[in-house]
Amino acid sequence: MRGAVERIPALDSAEIQLLLNGPESFTPDGNFILGEASGLRGYFVAAGFNSGGIASAGGAGRALAEWIVNGAPTMDLTAYDPRRMLPRHAEADFLTARMREVPGNHYAMAWPNKEPETARGLLRSPVHGRLAARRACFGTKMGWERANWFAPEGFPPRTVYAFGRQNWFAHSAREHRAARETAALFDQTSFAKLLVEGPDAGALLDRLAANDVAVPIGRTVYTPLLNERGGYESDLTISHVGPDAWFVVTGSAQRVRDADWIRRHARGLRVTVTDQTEAWATLGLMGPRSRDILARATDADLGNAAFPYGSVRQITVAGAAVRAIRVSYAGELGWELYVPAADATGVWDALMAGDDVTPAGYYALDSLRIEKGYRAWGRELTPDDTPLQAGLGFTVSLDKPSFIGRDALLAQRAQGVSRRLLLFALDDPEAVAWGDEPIYREAEVVGTLTSAAHGHTLGRAVAMGYVSCTPGESGEALVSARYEIDVAGTRLTAAASLRAWHDPAGARLRA
Repeated sequence: MRGAVERIPALDSAEIQLLLNGPESFTPDGNFILGEASGLRGYFVAAGFNSGGIASAGGAGRALAEWIVNGAPTMDLTAYDPRRMLPRHAEADFLTARMREVPGNHYAMAWPNKEPETARGLLRSPVHGRLAARRACFGTKMGWERANWFAPEGFPPRTVYAFGRQNWFAHSAREHRAARETAALFDQTSFAKLLVEGPDAGALLDRLAANDVAVPIGRTVYTPLLNERGGYESDLTISHVGPDAWFVVTGSAQRVRDADWIRRHARGLRVTVTDQTEAWATLGLMGPRSRDILARATDADLGNAAFPYGSVRQITVAGAAVRAIRVSYAGELGWELYVPAADATGVWDALMAGDDVTPAGYYALDSLRIEKGYRAWGRELTPDDTPLQAGLGFTVSLDKPSFIGRDALLAQRAQGVSRRLLLFALDDPEAVAWGDEPIYREAEVVGTLTSAAHGHTLGRAVAMGYVSCTPGESGEALVSARYEIDVAGTRLTAAASLRAWHDPAGARLRA
């Protein structure tokens, strides 16, 4: 009130009828809740506007009305979708602790990589204790505690926020280089895992997936799930693991959303969808020595003939029955090992027994995947982006007679795209970019970065971002233009590419 009087002196003598100081509705992540509730067709929510209700009312009302009328969102509303949360996020203890922090964050500095400090430990990997013993600095995603980076002895495992290089830079660089030069072991247990099974499961997934998932048992397919506009609803892998059974692995934040998407389209079909996320630990072993390291703990044949890239096998590792999938988000030879939760620590210990494997966190995984040009859900891939714009046309099988989004992609292919995803490498080796920086082409703003990190193999910052283009414009013309990235008000020159900076042919994946 004293501040108000300073600005409007008349308030000092005004007869105040009512001065109200009341409660406000905040959500655990500070974004409002807008959209159709999971599992409840036709039940829409608009709530938790975090003191921004007046400012957001017009757009939120329009977006929700369009969703109701059209039966689907007309724009990317993922950040506000009710399905971004677990039922556990509604528990009283969690909310009581988190709400001590969220209102303050509404007005606090938006540091890069800012992590919540309250209501932590909702979900923990079976190897969480092993990570903590290795001095992991943890972040959180979809309730899970996840290792972002590992601190050496004598260095506190705590992130010091800054807009330049943060205090973990050198330690994450070591983890990055281990994945490129020897091997790194990642705890990826937060990955969402769904078992889709039943007599109609294959036909259902064939209609939902843009890629061809009618593959033999033992094969894994990387595929988008698209909306009717041809945009991404999800980006995931589907492994054929039994006569009528498919193992779907998707991003941590997609756990509720993807299960709901599949179940909505399974109505009336002989299909069951089971969330198995917490039943399996996921250990990602990646790097040129990963085959040798895994061979020390298993008798399984890991050669290319018996275990080619993109295949799934049931093998025994350190005495545990493990579902092993030969894929790698780091762009190196590697496996994702799905281990029953009760056996996870034994498998972890067996893999970590040598001195040629390094525990690594999500900051290193992010720099590895950007250097390799791997797209990420929520950054390069959203409901507003199509595979043709993202340069992922190879993940789409347009020869299939029918899948959701096919007509939109055929029309887009005929017309040509007006925006394309480019990979960038900044010329200044000291530059620090975080994503969302403006992209200039010949002095004109043509887009913004979607992701950025330091490419420790390349020795400079690497990034991705969509740029506007003329339909039919050649890739050569697009990448040969002069580009600059605006980093904190300074324009820095950058090289552009349509191919990965690291191992563009993918030979290291198939080694």
